[in-house]
Amino acid sequence: MLALLALIVSIAAADSLNPSTLAPALFFAIGPHGRRDVATFALGVFAVSFAGGLALTFGPGQGLLTRVSKPSPHTVHLIELVAGGAALPAAAVLWRVRVHVAARLAGGKQPSGRSAWLVGAGIMAVELPTAVPYFAAIAAIVESGHRDTTQIVLVLLYNVVFVAPLIVLFAVLALAGARGTQIAARARVQLDLWAPRVAPAALGVASAVLLTLGTIGLARG
Repeated sequence: MLALLALIVSIAAADSLNPSTLAPALFFAIGPHGRRDVATFALGVFAVSFAGGLALTFGPGQGLLTRVSKPSPHTVHLIELVAGGAALPAAAVLWRVRVHVAARLAGGKQPSGRSAWLVGAGIMAVELPTAVPYFAAIAAIVESGHRDTTQIVLVLLYNVVFVAPLIVLFAVLALAGARGTQIAARARVQLDLWAPRVAPAALGVASAVLLTLGTIGLARG
């Protein structure tokens, strides 16, 4: 059980350093209702991620998860090729619109209130189908054979660790006051400067790596 706990926490901790959740959280943090919006954004992320995890653990997704938790090498290489092929045009599109994205980040309207929850929920709804670390953790939970209540607690633990950076950001805003907002604002400036360039570049590199691994793997097979 301790080994499973360590596995779940380590995967979730690595997965929590996710630009798709950290970047919007910083965006909300510098708004007029920073603490409230960061909290509601984190709640949206947590709610959808936790619900999706439970569906995979106990619902219709369990059968699919069992099938893909131990795929053959050939299947893995095909997945790498498909994922890499899909990521490459996405990276190209992001690079073409980088100037527009930078302008929107720098001068876009600050969403607030209920929209913060919707943004968090929407991001996780889009990312959940490709959340490979989460799938790996849930596969380990399902294959552990523990009773249902224990598996629910383990899925809950994963998601608490996953949103921990957002909780820390909320705590900084709540405890540091104006100083916390200044820290978030400086981080936001760096985000505005680098995100439009780094995101497509990182996606392009990931695409190239996946295509290379898939091609080499299939050629050797």
